Amino acid sequence: MDRELYDIWVYLAERPLVGLTMTLVAYAAGQWVYTRTRLFPLFNPVLIAIAVIGGFLYATDTPYELYFEGAQFVHFLLGPAVVSMAVPLYRNVTHLRQTAVPLGAALLTGGVTAAGSAVGAAWLLGAGRETLVSLAPKSVTTPIAMGIADSLGGLPSLTAVLVILTGILGGMLATWTLNLLRIRDWRARGFATGLAAHGIGTARALEMNEVAGAFASLAIGLNGIATAVLLPLVVAWLF
Repeated sequence: MDRELYDIWVYLAERPLVGLTMTLVAYAAGQWVYTRTRLFPLFNPVLIAIAVIGGFLYATDTPYELYFEGAQFVHFLLGPAVVSMAVPLYRNVTHLRQTAVPLGAALLTGGVTAAGSAVGAAWLLGAGRETLVSLAPKSVTTPIAMGIADSLGGLPSLTAVLVILTGILGGMLATWTLNLLRIRDWRARGFATGLAAHGIGTARALEMNEVAGAFASLAIGLNGIATAVLLPLVVAWLF
């Protein structure tokens, strides 16, 4: 066992440890700023971390591939992090059962709006099929969205960027938008945020209220399943 740990340390110490450390430090800095500003949405820790890391890579002329050798370890945890959202979901299962019908309607409406608005705008601007397919799953959590884009002939890397941007913007604007619309029910607020802004939006919902976090988690799962099943059929029909 000692030999295995030593081999892992040697591997990390050569190069990947730099990217891993940079990612953790950048996010910790973003979380510190976010906390100090009393969770002000515009200071989203993910946005701050991206700006810090992007600026560092640009300033040092470091290739992204070299950075990702270390960052991939954090990327690997994305899947378990999504699965862990089942915890607040389980705790609020009674609320979920009571609202099954309206949630189904919200899922259909929100999913179609999220994909249709982005694809429609890009189509009007003259985007090609590859870009349109990459845009369609932008409101689904990253692992599912990249898989969908790849299977439909899109660009998974472009989809990943769009998913992250969608999540950041959703996390920043969801609270203000829902307040402006005078939506007070935590179930509705959470489901709308999770549906539109996937993981980052769900993290924001969990910060506000556990019930909102549970419904946001539900929205991520249902929207991911619905998009994975229905989007290929729609794309085959349209193209």
